[in-house]
Amino acid sequence: MNKLYIGNLSEEASSVELESIFEEWKIPINGPFLVKTGYAFVDCPDEKWAMKAIDALSGKVELHGKLIEVEYSVPKRQRNSKLQIRNVPPHLPWEVLDGLLAQYGTVENCEQVNTETETAVVNVKYATKEQARQAMEKLNGHQMEDYTLKVTYIPDETAQQDAPHTGRRGGPARGSPRLGSPGAASGARPKMQPDVPLRMLVPSQFVGAIIGKEGATIRNITKQTQSKIDIHRKENAGASEKPITVHSTPEGCSAACKTIMEIIQKEAQDTNYTEDIPLKILAHNNSVGRLIGKEGKNLKKIEQDTDTKITISPLQDLSLYNPERTITVMGSIEACANAEREVMKKIRESYENDMAALNLQSDLIPGLNLNALGLFPSSSPVMAPSMMAAPSVGQPVHSAFTSGPFGIDAFWASAVSVGSQPPGQPPESETVHLFIPALAVGAIIGKQGQHIKQLSRFTGASIKIAPADGPDTNQRMVIITGPAEAQFKAQGRIFGKLKEENFFGPKEEVKLEAHIKVPSSAAGRVIGKGGKTVNELQNLSSAEVVVPRDQTPDENDQVIVKITGHFYASQLAQRKIQEILSQVQRQQQQKPTPGGQPPQRRK
Repeated sequence: MNKLYIGNLSEEASSVELESIFEEWKIPINGPFLVKTGYAFVDCPDEKWAMKAIDALSGKVELHGKLIEVEYSVPKRQRNSKLQIRNVPPHLPWEVLDGLLAQYGTVENCEQVNTETETAVVNVKYATKEQARQAMEKLNGHQMEDYTLKVTYIPDETAQQDAPHTGRRGGPARGSPRLGSPGAASGARPKMQPDVPLRMLVPSQFVGAIIGKEGATIRNITKQTQSKIDIHRKENAGASEKPITVHSTPEGCSAACKTIMEIIQKEAQDTNYTEDIPLKILAHNNSVGRLIGKEGKNLKKIEQDTDTKITISPLQDLSLYNPERTITVMGSIEACANAEREVMKKIRESYENDMAALNLQSDLIPGLNLNALGLFPSSSPVMAPSMMAAPSVGQPVHSAFTSGPFGIDAFWASAVSVGSQPPGQPPESETVHLFIPALAVGAIIGKQGQHIKQLSRFTGASIKIAPADGPDTNQRMVIITGPAEAQFKAQGRIFGKLKEENFFGPKEEVKLEAHIKVPSSAAGRVIGKGGKTVNELQNLSSAEVVVPRDQTPDENDQVIVKITGHFYASQLAQRKIQEILSQVQRQQQQKPTPGGQPPQRRK
């Protein structure tokens, strides 16, 4: 989205004059202006500069007595169902924007775009092209508070892929390739910046002081810290605490957090409020284990380094509609601010690691659709968040901009969008042996076997629990048979069930051992020369991968590969191993055999 359309030009407008305007505003361009009668086109180096040009110039700069219009240049074939809405009031309640957008159709996705402007910018995708067209016509120029909305199409790259990318006479199109387009280098995915907002809880009686008279205080915080702040006043009516979501850079979030704590302390003094007011940070349960660290080491270090006392709400406080844990920090404002930086640093690292694993995961499981798996928590009341609930990943009620556990539903969607299984080729079935605590067998089976039957139906995998090796065994083997996506769903639900049923403590991350059988002839490929492949596999996935030495192949000439780690790590290692096996199988199939006879199984 770096190609611009410049409209409302006078017939006298020239490329030299346009270049002068862009130079004056210090906006770089790639190549010359293509000037037509009444309009022109130009390429910016990237989307950031294109957005700056729109913000700075559109409707604000005059040329030959006419205010020029600057917007994205979107070919008709790409004007499908995606819009960008600019100049959104910065403190507009999300539910108001939700209601406005819903008037014109079904909103499939709404995400906030990080900009340097005081007003907000959102990208919206409607279910149909017609709905987007209606929203475009009705919302462009719509007055909200003291702001006039500006709506433009943004390229629908799906449409771009469907249509041949040619110029007027069938030749290549002008301009540099767009980010993420088929013409981009090697088809690489566009790098998306994850938005991991800071979520806080504040006493309800101080919300008014944070907002200030006619919103003056919150506006100042927003401007000073370059943050976008949402106070969820309508959530949990009558509750003693209200959540606040801060979208910004890590530094911006920390600055906003400290400012809010200072406002609360001053208001407490002015109202003779005598109770201690700790900093309370909300964090998704998926990240808390890594925040705590092994035997609580990470948390202890943060406490020591920042001179604070930190506690975390118990797992029992989680519910279908509340997947977040409360991290309570006691100390001075300065100490709490330092602790917030360290806590959020760990949470962001945890999130980014999971995103990296999911990116790789999606490349390795054709057709994987996380929206249908129900593995990932969401705070939406209509989407069940636990790993044992119905399919989730949707928009929570508190914000159209913060869908999903970290406010980037669109990022999740893009991170896992992959090609489907080739037509006519059913997915290959795999068998994985997953080892669970013996005491957890009842929870996995459920009353009269109902849970394991439901699990099998939902995931499409065959799930059986092997008999115990002996009366004192502390582990039981779960045999899971099914294609890659079924494995992902089944194993994810089992990991989630063990955490949900407290078979792992609040300071423990669920780590299980999984066994995959591989042909003995392929074991060397998994290990690699001098152990290089297995070492790289461990570094990539963060799982422990072991091919035990001196194994005796079974009756099918197979040996075991052991994988130990948390869910994402284990899945990534499994997928990589299956990829190696597929390569070995393809190479064996391509080798000619004497006399055209099929290769004999090695005894």
